[in-house]
Amino acid sequence: MNEHTYTLEIRSLRAGYGRYDVVHDVSLHAFAGESVGLLGPNGAGKTTVLRSIMGLVRHRRGQIWIAGSDVSRLPAHRIAKGLAAMVPEGRRLFPNLSVEDNLRVGGLRHRGDPVRFHSLLGEVFDLFPAVELHRKRPATTLSGGEQQMVAIGRMMMNDPALMLLDEPSLGLAPLAVQSMSKALLSLKERGRSILLVEQRVDLALQVCDRIYVLSDGALVDEKLTSEVDDEGRSLIDAYLG
Repeated sequence: MNEHTYTLEIRSLRAGYGRYDVVHDVSLHAFAGESVGLLGPNGAGKTTVLRSIMGLVRHRRGQIWIAGSDVSRLPAHRIAKGLAAMVPEGRRLFPNLSVEDNLRVGGLRHRGDPVRFHSLLGEVFDLFPAVELHRKRPATTLSGGEQQMVAIGRMMMNDPALMLLDEPSLGLAPLAVQSMSKALLSLKERGRSILLVEQRVDLALQVCDRIYVLSDGALVDEKLTSEVDDEGRSLIDAYLG
């Protein structure tokens, strides 16, 4: 991990919907190759932070840099061209497409570079052998855990500087959560920069180097995961209930 280079830097972000602010003066960062968790209760504003990074929510104040580029005013489709990609809550696969076609959608920006496209596809299949096994099946026929693998694979196919995941454990069985945790650790070992939104403190502690805690739209804590007890009881008791 290069601790002198930011993949993500947010300064004084203020954003919301309509007339109402959801996040207030949020500042955070992720170093190159670092995995960072953003924790907090429902309604804390975690997803709004992710959507602001992706250009899906227009913020009222503050700046966002990804890999040295100021994306504060960039449209979402420009940010999605290699700067950031997201696994949204609920996965949101294309249900009528095959697993492989869902992955192809993620790699559309590489359609002029078949060598790179197939290299990325190989990385996905290497990380998720089950995805390769079911590559011709409709995405809707897969289990929840397998669908989450496809969603992460689709994000990988974009080959972004920053990977964003919104509640990836939601609705998954314990074994599927374990598999996903191993996959995220593997991505981190490969030097990927990750911002993980989660309510499961144990998962965030397994995967992340640092964590931020968001409550009522404001950051209330920042810690190295090495400073937190293994089950995160102190964080749960203090902020998450």
